[in-house]
Amino acid sequence: MGRRFSHITDVETFVTVIEKGSITAAAVALGTTASVLSRSLTRLETQLGRQLVRRTTRHLSLTEAGQYYYEQSRHAFTLFDSAERAIQGNDGEIIGNIRISAPTTYGHYRLPPLLKQFSVLYPGITTELNITNRNVDMAAEGYDLAIRLGQLPDSRLVARKLEDAALCLVASPQYLQEKGEPQDISDLDKHNCLPFIMPSSGRVASWSFCEKNQNIEWVPKGQLCVSDDILGTISLAVNDMGICQTYDFIAEPLIKQGALKEVLVSCRGRTRPFSLIYAPHKGMSSACQALINFLKTHADLDANSLISEPLSVSKG
Repeated sequence: MGRRFSHITDVETFVTVIEKGSITAAAVALGTTASVLSRSLTRLETQLGRQLVRRTTRHLSLTEAGQYYYEQSRHAFTLFDSAERAIQGNDGEIIGNIRISAPTTYGHYRLPPLLKQFSVLYPGITTELNITNRNVDMAAEGYDLAIRLGQLPDSRLVARKLEDAALCLVASPQYLQEKGEPQDISDLDKHNCLPFIMPSSGRVASWSFCEKNQNIEWVPKGQLCVSDDILGTISLAVNDMGICQTYDFIAEPLIKQGALKEVLVSCRGRTRPFSLIYAPHKGMSSACQALINFLKTHADLDANSLISEPLSVSKG
């Protein structure tokens, strides 16, 4: 009987080309030439009897069959990698690699102290942290886990809530000295608000309040808006540019430093959910499972206990 998977090298070539985004980039990564990889892709498509990749002079895109085959192939290679690392471990130590994506708020303020603890508990696990406000395509971009804000639209993924993060409204003491402190929500129309434009929709993100037991969504308006990275509103607020809404776990250390002051305390009480998401693969690596269990256990601790050394947001 012949070898069932004699084309496994071509499959690895296919996965690498998609992950690198081009045949040329994959050739550099694999130490070969673009023509060799192009022939490898052709052989694989012939073997399968299906077109996997649409090729033009400047662009590669997956067909529907190609997308499915890529996701399954990548998962298979992940299982191979996990199996090798499992048997190479010493005395039951968990060894492996994890790729996780997180938004800037969580990536800069919540995850560092958690990953510090995790790395001490699991010295054999290497973690690659991608910090971006873009919702990554986990399968196509090769991420094992992701942290996202809000409701999960993709039902193919598993979501585990990490916490409901409390919101607050803040401004610098210097700004409040010059402009006065708002006494109610209507007063915000007279102030320099710092809106954030959501990258997913291009719309201004609303501010969430609770006034007299009523939930209120209020859309801020301001001369200066921030896009892409919501932490920019914090930097502007620290530099006396206006009022912004953020999370307690970001504001608290800056309030303690005297860089910010909370306003409209009577209207606080709203939260937003952060969730850990991942594909429901039965063959998930032991490294990924260890991080999932760790985050589910530790991420809902008090914000103060998770911030060991907050980011310095300076004026000027």
